[in-house]
Amino acid sequence: MSASNLKVVLTRRLPDAVETRMRELFDAELNLTDAPMDRAALESAMQRADVLAPTITDRIDAELIAGAGEQLKMIANFGAGVDHIDVEAAVARGIIVTNTPGVLTEDTADLAMTLILAVSRRVVEGAQVMAEGRFTGWTPTWMNGRKLWGKRLGIVGMGRIGQALARRARRSGFRSHYHNRKPVSAAIEAELGATYWDDLDQMLGRMDLISLNCPATKETHHLMSAERLAKLQPHVILVNTARGELIDEAALADAVREKAIAGVGLDVFEHEPKVHPGLVGHANVVLLPHLGSATLETRREMGERVIQNIMTYANGHRPPDRVIPAML
Repeated sequence: MSASNLKVVLTRRLPDAVETRMRELFDAELNLTDAPMDRAALESAMQRADVLAPTITDRIDAELIAGAGEQLKMIANFGAGVDHIDVEAAVARGIIVTNTPGVLTEDTADLAMTLILAVSRRVVEGAQVMAEGRFTGWTPTWMNGRKLWGKRLGIVGMGRIGQALARRARRSGFRSHYHNRKPVSAAIEAELGATYWDDLDQMLGRMDLISLNCPATKETHHLMSAERLAKLQPHVILVNTARGELIDEAALADAVREKAIAGVGLDVFEHEPKVHPGLVGHANVVLLPHLGSATLETRREMGERVIQNIMTYANGHRPPDRVIPAML
């Protein structure tokens, strides 16, 4: 089938330039309302699409995949994470799954550093003081935050984003430590000045700051459980720009209430878009609406990567960003 005849269904609205290029290249069906598809709409889309282009808001499980039309040969995800797609079920049906890795690395690392700075220096709290007209003048003992220079940053997940964060951390005077499935190369460790821990629990209890940068898998679900949160020192700041499911939010809310943790910065949530009510309204908790890759440049690049994957498939070649179960 030629590219121009490929029925490509987009589940959400994408940047105008991306949608326009999709219409030029494919028989692209756009979602002009940008309303998330419900299950029935996804079922219908998968019955008529040759290529489905979903986002993180679409839960594509084994049952949906089993009911897909025989013509569906590709799921070209708009985003790096694929935990919302049952990749194993898709591959078993002969459906290619792709993602958009790499292009959102720097933006997500920027946001992780932003959360670290915002929580430690009480930036959001201070901005609220100004917005409400409560600033009455400088005083030596008011609105004191925490110094970051020389602090130990524990990075959980040293992939592209973890490494990008470690580079920023080193320039900011942090000492980076990390836990990963396996150590990065000696050259990368030297570049980042990073110390590897094979035991996550041992690392957590020794850090001043913790950043979660690992993918969501069965093994990492509730990685930060009540038991693990209890291992943190009370002066720790925890930030998460990866996936909300990494944290047991109810346990984290308990830790915040009990003042067992100094601060929290979250860009993702366990039951997104819902946020655990116990995390709302605290001066030391900064909550953002999933802004990790939200720059104009990166969202366009993500769309271009989706197009590249579809075009490569249409031309009879292996898409550059193909995802297989062994990678997860």
